[in-house]
Amino acid sequence: MNKYIIGLLVNNKYSVLTRISSLFARRGYNIDSLTVGVTNNPEISRMTITLAGNDHDRDQVIKQLEKLHDVLFVKEMNHDESVFRELVLLKVATTKANRQEIIDAANVFRNKIIDYSPQAITMELTGEGRKLDAFIELMSEYGILELGRTGIVSLKRGDKCLDGSDSETIKKAKKTTKK
Repeated sequence: MNKYIIGLLVNNKYSVLTRISSLFARRGYNIDSLTVGVTNNPEISRMTITLAGNDHDRDQVIKQLEKLHDVLFVKEMNHDESVFRELVLLKVATTKANRQEIIDAANVFRNKIIDYSPQAITMELTGEGRKLDAFIELMSEYGILELGRTGIVSLKRGDKCLDGSDSETIKKAKKTTKK
């Protein structure tokens, strides 16, 4: 099975998320990760959906999403043309004996320590999934007390945007609007 990441721009209205997740449920597709947030336009939300399947599954999901009324744009976010990040908050049990080791490991992975006590350290880590997986595996030796992980967020590389526009298109639109 392959992993696919699909970016969507949708109207920022109630029940849009329900309709999209229902589409997946009706078709028997599992959502591996889902992130949703408002964009620079408060009327539009951006979704990033990760699913596993084959090329046919991906094509079917995209076709079905494009049919939904409140979906404005749908694109596969491929690895060559996009950047991906996730966020992990991780709380690890500490002792006097292992605290410095954990802090050193956090520094190697460029973590941010966001809470510190004699019994535990809470860290924030962002990056690609493999990096996060590696750090989580390393910290499991010390005792993970809590873990929270967001889904993937992605953007097109360079000046390309999910909706197909680029910096030149945006500059032209702004000039036309000012006249």
